Amino acid sequence: QAQLAESGGGSVQAGGSLRLSCVAYGNTLRTYCMAWFRQAPGKEREGVAVIYTDTGSPAYAASVQGRFTISRDNAKKTLYLQMNSLKPEDTADYYCAATTVVGNCPVTRASRYAYWGHGTQVTVSS
Repeated sequence: QAQLAESGGGSVQAGGSLRLSCVAYGNTLRTYCMAWFRQAPGKEREGVAVIYTDTGSPAYAASVQGRFTISRDNAKKTLYLQMNSLKPEDTADYYCAATTVVGNCPVTRASRYAYWGHGTQVTVSS
């Protein structure tokens, strides 16, 4: 019933920036945490960043710390990921995820999140 939809992916040179968006459709989903994950070909899905929707408290994977910023606009039901200083290692499909379950939201545990978008592709060239 609840749906998430990502957008904003594309191709960029190393050092460039992109901003991803994720819109939550419907009024039945009251999220506790929302997160960004990514998956490169042949690799496991990797947690990127997580945010508590009520407080706005964020957490980041070490690989993106200082370069990426997660934020949300609850009125617009939109989650954002501002990606700066992009590296080729950031190339992946990026997924938006959400959970309604109260508790800690680890940035690396994909199983914590029950709702997922279909992904948006990010390609970073050297």
